[in-house]
Amino acid sequence: MQSFKPVHIIGAGLAGSEAAWQLANHNVPVVLHEMRPVKETEVHVSDHCAELVCSNSFRSDDHEANAVGVLHQEMREAGSLIIGCADVNAVPAGGALAVAREAFSEAVTEKLKAHPLISIDRGEISQLPDAEDGPCLIATGPLTSKALSEAILAATEEESLAFYDAIAPIIHFDSINMEKAWFQSRYDKKGPSGTGADYINCAMDEEQYKAFIAAMLSADKSEFKEFEKAAYFDGCLPIEVMAERGIETPRFGPMKPVGLTNPHNPDVDPYAVVQLRQDNKLGTLFNIVGFQTKMKYGAQAEVFRMIPGLEEAQFARLGGIHRNTFLNSPKLLDGTLRLKKHPHIRFAGQITGCEGYVESAAIGLLTGRFLAAEALGRQALPPPETTAFGALLAHITGGHLIDTNGGRRSFQPMNVNFGLFPPVEFSRRREDGSRMRGVEKQLSKKKALSKRALTDTKAWLANIDLSVASA
Repeated sequence: MQSFKPVHIIGAGLAGSEAAWQLANHNVPVVLHEMRPVKETEVHVSDHCAELVCSNSFRSDDHEANAVGVLHQEMREAGSLIIGCADVNAVPAGGALAVAREAFSEAVTEKLKAHPLISIDRGEISQLPDAEDGPCLIATGPLTSKALSEAILAATEEESLAFYDAIAPIIHFDSINMEKAWFQSRYDKKGPSGTGADYINCAMDEEQYKAFIAAMLSADKSEFKEFEKAAYFDGCLPIEVMAERGIETPRFGPMKPVGLTNPHNPDVDPYAVVQLRQDNKLGTLFNIVGFQTKMKYGAQAEVFRMIPGLEEAQFARLGGIHRNTFLNSPKLLDGTLRLKKHPHIRFAGQITGCEGYVESAAIGLLTGRFLAAEALGRQALPPPETTAFGALLAHITGGHLIDTNGGRRSFQPMNVNFGLFPPVEFSRRREDGSRMRGVEKQLSKKKALSKRALTDTKAWLANIDLSVASA
């Protein structure tokens, strides 16, 4: 067996954990640096690797109709640690892949600790390593320490790395009034691990909804210092910021009342619905879906207890706001996520400008494979843009977005979505020859994109694995 210099990975979140796993499984030793518990963050509560702090959902697992489901499947094909542990620790969530939060991170941590080529070093890294120290991957995510952020800024000559997002509260199940609430997934969707009744639903009439929105808007909020500018990622907006964009906005987002029937009042359609999703394996904790918030703790308890069924809610964790961090990646990183000015350094995860647990882990998986190929003297081959891997990577490294006037817009974080994939030919006609319309045509397109993506992923993996194995 060849002997390699260890790769140093800074950050044992989802991206860093996944990258370490990929490297070690290609016989490349890893030192995984994690500052917790020596130095804590604003939101983590344990020293486990891959701790989930915003939600317990990896979102849709449907690989025919949803881009993140395609990404799940591509990661399974690539032997992902994160998706493997998510599958083992899944909890019912309709068509989504949600996990028992603590059990998931414990499983990831134990697998990393047990691997003979991975060592975990506890302590803060405050400076970027020199080239003679060997290859390094920075996967510190949205909570990069101040000292390391300053070192990154100095190396990249950037002015800022920060934006802000928020986390949702978690409620004890036995404090929810099920005489008002009920279990049901929208449209009774089951999915691979669901039952069709995986969410707790709390219905509101119009008067209750408007009173609730008014209370949120007037509640005390966490404020920013003058030099801080709140620039939220649209996929993780605080619920009150969403309401500020229009009183009806939450009803077209997390509080949409579609696909649900209230068994306590079946003859009346809800005006709005608050959903809660199981947060742990035992089903004793549920988080409020889409209710990230920057309201202060006292205000949260008061406002959220206005929700029918949550009048006596007991909170296992209240929501909170925290700083997020990402690079201007199209400017700073090359096509395999190396820092252009210092190519011995790579970045992975949310700091690159992807959003979401799955996307962060996927970019960690790619960087791990890129580093492994280079250690073995092989070319680091990016995945084709027709795959979910490649589409996400292309967004991160492919340049600034062009606005409708032909000018340039600033780079912003992005979840994987079919809009990032290159166009594909697909059938627009039914078997009887008649033309598909609307949703049916869109589903046909999504299935074609998915089929092409998974086919091309398998071909890419066979190619890159062959180059590594033959070294």
